[in-house]
Amino acid sequence: MSVTTTSAQNGSLDALGNGGESLVGMAMLGKTAAALALVIAIILICTALLKRWSNHTTRHGAHLRVVGSTAVGNRERVVIVEVEDTWLVIGVGGGRITKLHERPAPEERAPIAASPPSSRFARRLSKALAASQRKGSAAPSDPHKTP
Repeated sequence: MSVTTTSAQNGSLDALGNGGESLVGMAMLGKTAAALALVIAIILICTALLKRWSNHTTRHGAHLRVVGSTAVGNRERVVIVEVEDTWLVIGVGGGRITKLHERPAPEERAPIAASPPSSRFARRLSKALAASQRKGSAAPSDPHKTP
């Protein structure tokens, strides 16, 4: 009886040993994952603080305002910038900035649009969709639908 008991104890000790190794491996994996999560959290916090700090510093001393901008090509733009009481027309593209024209800022300032320029597109799109739905109600609902 002692031989069978001893072999059974050795088998259970081997199982505990293998289980203990896997537990140690899982603990190491957990510690590594926690350290990685901590580093990612620190990076995100630092990024948020830098964004807040950089926006805060540019607001105080900035006398620069972009009045308007339009694309001329794939990478080229014409930008109107207000610096104190002067408007500068600037060409931006190809890694270069070129002053195209300079003029005094108008006395009567145009109000800043409350809605972004894309809102005109959104209105036109919604009107077009509404018109197509009205036309669609008289015609079959889906011409590509198979019976």
